[in-house]
Parts: sequence; structure tokens; C-alpha cells
Amino acid sequence: MVQMIITGLLCGALLGFVMQRGRFCLTGGFRDMYLTKDNRMFYALLIAIAVQSVGVYTLVALEVIQISTGTLPLFAIILGSFIFGIGIVLAGGCATGTWYRAGEGLIGSWIALAGYILMSTIMKTGPLSPLNQKIQQPQLPTNSMADTLGINVWFLIALLLAVVGWIIYKEVTKPKVVIPTLKPKKTGLAHILFEKRWHPFLTALLVGLIAILAWPLSSATGRIAGLGITTPSANILQYLTTGDLAFINWGVFLVLGILVGSFVAAKASNEFRFRMPDVKTGLTSFTGGNLMGFGASLAGGCSIGNGLVMTALMTWQGWIALIFMILGTWTAVYFVFIRGRKEKKSKATVQTSITTA
Repeated sequence: MVQMIITGLLCGALLGFVMQRGRFCLTGGFRDMYLTKDNRMFYALLIAIAVQSVGVYTLVALEVIQISTGTLPLFAIILGSFIFGIGIVLAGGCATGTWYRAGEGLIGSWIALAGYILMSTIMKTGPLSPLNQKIQQPQLPTNSMADTLGINVWFLIALLLAVVGWIIYKEVTKPKVVIPTLKPKKTGLAHILFEKRWHPFLTALLVGLIAILAWPLSSATGRIAGLGITTPSANILQYLTTGDLAFINWGVFLVLGILVGSFVAAKASNEFRFRMPDVKTGLTSFTGGNLMGFGASLAGGCSIGNGLVMTALMTWQGWIALIFMILGTWTAVYFVFIRGRKEKKSKATVQTSITTA
């Protein structure tokens, strides 16, 4: 238990610290791909996936860990991931992003987190558990992309590395845009850690390394998995309502560690402050959190569990989920940002016409 607490909190704190300082938000990344045609955060995700993929399969080859990709509940993954993508826009952050933004003092993220944990619990062991299981029942026998294609998994990893290498080359050779910055208030390591803006690609490298570290640390406690957010989040409420210690595992301390690490980073960089949303925003955040919990439970993972971990394992589940998360995000962005703004502008024009008539 002591090992579980220490290593889980440590890994989670590292992840929360890095994500907070690097602003590693996949919700913003998916949204910006559609709104501003800015793909940098998506590219950063691909880097983190590639780093973790190399690390995990190296650990497998060295027999440090064992993995199983399981079967493929295709319909549940498509439906759940699409709903999850809608939810993260309404919640203002994905599952991990909600945890680390809660550590910054954002009350809206706490509200979204409450909805996320509540619905995840309801879907896994509550009244909606039968529905969850029924939708997940139709399953294809093979989830591994390498097994389906009849090739060694390292060929797929090599292809991903080639794509990532090309992306990095294209990005670093772009003309540099000089952005004026204020004179640093800190010096040395303190300036780098708590003041200097982190490059998304550096953040992605660190996230990938932490994701690798999670595998042996988690496996050492009997939990054969890497980073995961949805089930551990539900485990917290499951334990609090039942008192069953079986719900306490390495993943629980991982998500609590994210909160701690983010808080430390935010306080040290003077970015922590309590921010209370208005009623409408609070209700939207809670609704988004519920959609996140519903969708992630159906799909068998969130933007981290599917979008980062299962993609790195080269599974159909991970890459299909990632595609439909992005499509869900874009759908919500269209109705919330684009169509919503058009309707507001149209109403304002009509009101002005009436006033001047």
C-alpha cells in the first residue's frame, strides 16, 4: 500500500506539474485544429504517443511488463468517443485537463469533475451499468492493429516515428515569429520551471516519458496498465460510498497526484486563483462532465486512456477513439462557437434594426 501511494502520487504529481506548466490541453488542441487551423497541440499528442510506444514495447521486449490489447467493442468506442468529444468542449477541458485545471483553482473544473466522476461511477457500477455492458457486448476478436495486418508492431511504430519526425522537421524549420516578452522576474531553474513558456513539443516529450514510467510503477502494485483517468476517478466515489478497499489502487493516487502537481505548479508560477463561473457556465460544465463520464465509460477510455495510451499500444481502439473524439469536439465547437456566435450576431442585428426603426 505504501509503495502504491508513493509511486502513484509521484507519477501523478509529475504529470500534473508538466501539463499545467506546458498547458497540455487536448480540448484546446482539438478545438484549435478546427477554429484556427492550429495543429501544434495535435502534433504534440502524436509526439507523446510515439515516445510512449517506443518505451512500452521496449519494456515488453525486455519482459519488464506484459500487456494485452483485448477485444474491440467497435460501436461502443465510436459512440462513446464522439459523446466524450462533445463533453470536453462543454466542460472546458478533457478528463486530465479538468483534473489539472481544478488544481489551478478553477471552480468550473471542479464542477465538471464532479459530473465526470458521478457519471463514470453510475456507468461502471451504478444504474447505467447494464446499459454500458449491453452497448459494449458486440465485440470484434482482435484489437491489435499489428495482429490484424499480420505484421510486427515495430513496423507500425517505425511508421509513426517517421510521420512524427517529418512533423517536427516542418515545424522547427518554419520562420520564427518573435513575440515580445516581459523581463523575467526569476532566474536560472526557477525561470525555466515557473516562468518561461514551455514549448508544446517539449511538454509532449515529458508527458510521453511519464506515460512510460507509469507502466512499471503501476504493474509493480498489481495494476497491469499505464496512465488512466476515468476508472480511477470513478474508483474514488465508489470507495467513498461503499468503503470497499478493493477500489483503492495505483490509479486513484495517480489522479490525486495530478491535482497536487498542478497546484504546486500553479502556485509557484503565480497562476493559482479561485475563479467562480456564472450559473449558466457552471451548469454547462456539469453537463459536459456528465457527457465525458458517459462517453469515456462506453469507449473504455478518455483522451488519455484511449487517445494517448491505447494509441501507443497500436490498437484499433485507440486510433478509432481518437478520430471520433476529434469529430465530437468539432461538432460541439461548430454549435457552441460558430453557429452560436452567428445566432447572437443575427439577434443583435435584428434588435438594432428594431431600435432604430
